[in-house]
Amino acid sequence: MRFAVETWAPEYGAPMEPEMEASDVAVDIGVELPGDAWRPLESDVTPAADVVFVDGVRRIDANVWIDDGPEPPIYGVCAAYAAGAVRCNGRADIVSALVERSLFTSARTAAIIETRHGGYGVVPTVGSAPEDLWIAIQKRMGILEGRVSAALEGSSMVIVDGPLSHHQQVDGAVGYVKSQHVHHLPPEVRGILREIPVGRRTPIFLVGGARQVFSWYLRLAAPGGPMSGVVRCEVAAVGTAAEAASVASRVTATLPRFSSDEHKDPRAPQNLYPIGGLERELRHRLGDQMLMYRALRRAAVTPVP
Repeated sequence: MRFAVETWAPEYGAPMEPEMEASDVAVDIGVELPGDAWRPLESDVTPAADVVFVDGVRRIDANVWIDDGPEPPIYGVCAAYAAGAVRCNGRADIVSALVERSLFTSARTAAIIETRHGGYGVVPTVGSAPEDLWIAIQKRMGILEGRVSAALEGSSMVIVDGPLSHHQQVDGAVGYVKSQHVHHLPPEVRGILREIPVGRRTPIFLVGGARQVFSWYLRLAAPGGPMSGVVRCEVAAVGTAAEAASVASRVTATLPRFSSDEHKDPRAPQNLYPIGGLERELRHRLGDQMLMYRALRRAAVTPVP
C-alpha cells in the first residue's frame, strides 16, 4: 500500500476536501491554452520585490440574549474582528490594522453595548441562527479587509487571503485561496493538479457568475501527497486574458518563497509566513477575550454610564 501524509494539521480539517462537488459557476478553460493543450506552466519572470499581504481575524467574545418584551428572547453574539496588512520588501512591517467590535443580532430593539473597555455597535442580521450570525461576522470582516486594501499604495503586488469578493475594487489585488472546497476545473483537465511541480501553475481559466475572475492553481512547496501545497489564486476579470496570465506568472514566481514549514505553522505550506504573522498580530490587537467577556457580563447588570 502506498500512501502520503499531508503536512496540513488534521485539527484544521483538510486543505482540499476529499469529496468536493463541482462548482455550479460557468468556467472557460480555454482563455490561455485550449483544454487539450493544458500542462503545468513555468514562470520565467522576476519575483516581485515588494509584496503586501492582507488578512483578517474574528472572534466571538460572548453569546447574548436580547429580551425586551413579550416575545421570546432573541439570540445574538458580541464579536471582535480585525483586518490588516503586512508589507514584505526585505523586511516585514505591519502597515495597517483596523479593529471593530459589534453586536450581531436580528433583534429590532438592539442597541450599542458600552463596556468599560469599549463598545459593541449593532450589526443587524436577517436571521438569528448561529450560522446566520457567523456569516454576518465573516462579511463584516471582509468589508474591513476591503477598506485596508483600498488604502494601500505603492506596492507592486497585493495578496488578499481568501477570494476577492470585497477587494475587487482594489486595482491589481490577487485573491489567495489556501483550502479548496469545490472543483472549478472540469474532469478532462482536473488531473493536472496532481502533476504541477513546485513553482509552476496551471493555465488561467475564467470563472463566471456575479463576479468574474481569472483564476489558476499553483504548487507552493514539495508535496507531502499528490494534492499537497496546491493553492488557487484569482484576479478580477477587468483586463485581458494575456494581462491576467502575466500576473499569474509573477505571482507563481513570488509566492513559494513565503510558504511555511510544518514545524512552524500547522497549516503549512499553504498558510504563508507573512499571513501567519499578521494573524498573530491582529489577534493580539483584539485584546484579551476573557477581559471583554467579564466586561460584557458587568455591562449586562450595571450599564456603563
